[in-house]
Amino acid sequence: MNWSSLMNNPLLKELPFKIELDKWGKILMSPASNTHGHIQYETATRIMNSQRRGKIIMECSIQTRQGVKVADVAWASDAFIADYGFETPYRKAPELCVEIVSPSNSKGEMDEKIELYLAKGAIEVWIVYENSETQYFSHEGQMKCSKVLSRGD
Repeated sequence: MNWSSLMNNPLLKELPFKIELDKWGKILMSPASNTHGHIQYETATRIMNSQRRGKIIMECSIQTRQGVKVADVAWASDAFIADYGFETPYRKAPELCVEIVSPSNSKGEMDEKIELYLAKGAIEVWIVYENSETQYFSHEGQMKCSKVLSRGD
């Protein structure tokens, strides 16, 4: 299955799940929770309040070498939007990709998403836990704080 046929399938439009594709085109689904949705909103608000320009994208689909992954929250600069608009899925990752850890997520899954988003061009990847703890990663590894937010792009 490809992303376009998945997006256009009427049977899948109203599912209460986050949907991704693995590298073989198989559908992966994660149940949504109100806690997860609240943390998405809080994270997006934090990013929006720290940036001067750019767009926040919730449920941002990105084509990776392991299939289409969906970052819970992403921030894309105005330059990124000028180059890629809102194509679905993105062939390059926005500058900042955020994953919110659900109880069903494993550390290995989060480590893989960090690597995949960075490999597709993200500058930073955040991993946010239900207790609001946030870990920040770049191509150099784990950082103490976000450098993307401090730049004010």
